Amino acid sequence: MKKFMVVSGFLGAGKTTFMLALADYINSNNGKASVIVNDLGAKNLVDARYSEACGCKITELTGQCICYQTENLVDRLRRLMDYEHNDLVMSDIPGCGVGALEHVYHKLNRDYHGEFELAPFTVVVDPERLRTIMPEQADLNLPEEMKYLFRAQLQEADLVLLNKTDLLTCAEIETYLEFLKDFCCDAALFAISAKNKTNIDRVADYIMNHDAQLRTVDIGYGGPEFIAAEQKLSWYNRQLYVKICCGTFDGNAFLEDLVESIRRKLLREHGNVPHLKVFADGADGTSCKISLLGVDYDLQYDSRLVRPCVDLPVIINARATCESQLLAEIMDEALDETVNKYNLDAVVFFTECFGIMDEGRI
Repeated sequence: MKKFMVVSGFLGAGKTTFMLALADYINSNNGKASVIVNDLGAKNLVDARYSEACGCKITELTGQCICYQTENLVDRLRRLMDYEHNDLVMSDIPGCGVGALEHVYHKLNRDYHGEFELAPFTVVVDPERLRTIMPEQADLNLPEEMKYLFRAQLQEADLVLLNKTDLLTCAEIETYLEFLKDFCCDAALFAISAKNKTNIDRVADYIMNHDAQLRTVDIGYGGPEFIAAEQKLSWYNRQLYVKICCGTFDGNAFLEDLVESIRRKLLREHGNVPHLKVFADGADGTSCKISLLGVDYDLQYDSRLVRPCVDLPVIINARATCESQLLAEIMDEALDETVNKYNLDAVVFFTECFGIMDEGRI
């Protein structure tokens, strides 16, 4: 039987990087795996474009969390498993990153019993964000309400992956693992680096040889803490095209300056961006992907353009802890500032900005 797995975790934990690493390992070892990229907004997702650029088979399922579009999810799973013969299909979950154990796993088990084999419910952990719920109670410039999400995600897990170990010392890894062993004692635990593919082989073996526990866990879904956390999060997606009238421009520098402008303006307004991603395709087949995991973090390059640009299609995805109208204004201001700096013309094809709990969308 083919397996389906949900991958949860907070914004910027490395869920997409992990799924790409796992898919690459399985595909390179006589198996077949693919990824469903799920999001609350419309299409135009950086993760989808970057996954395609990495050669991974991806399917987008957008507009709503998979928790609330079971029929669409089942249709995709049937196609990917029955017709495309994938051994493992993975999907992340957007938004608060909690609730899929009940609304996806238990629902599939109840309404489509026996059709899908459910792999361990997996949570990817960013060690830096984990510090906020450890005894030290680290202050990472995130709203206090986010701590509920960190705890709830771990409580749902069958499998916990401490990611980004390439950035940690051996002593730090042991400290985090000891905390996780106590906090989520019912879950299997691995220390990995999705970026460097460390221990991905061991995780793949565990996933393909174990099933979900299908535990019933009360995380307070829909309760006051859940609502308070969701009210802090805003979503922003934009697709645009920039072009220079004469000569060429440095596309990497343009995108970096755009992200830095967004950072400065969020700091000015006391906002934060748990995950900001920009992606651009160069005419020569190379691409640039930049991520920012918070206003206090360094930029992360996953890929860079090789040659100067005449024009550039750009996708921006931001998940921020500030009011949606303010986020939209910051993004417009940053784009205008950066386009003017490089003497570019810009055409915006698509923009959406909304708070998770907003009734309408900008």
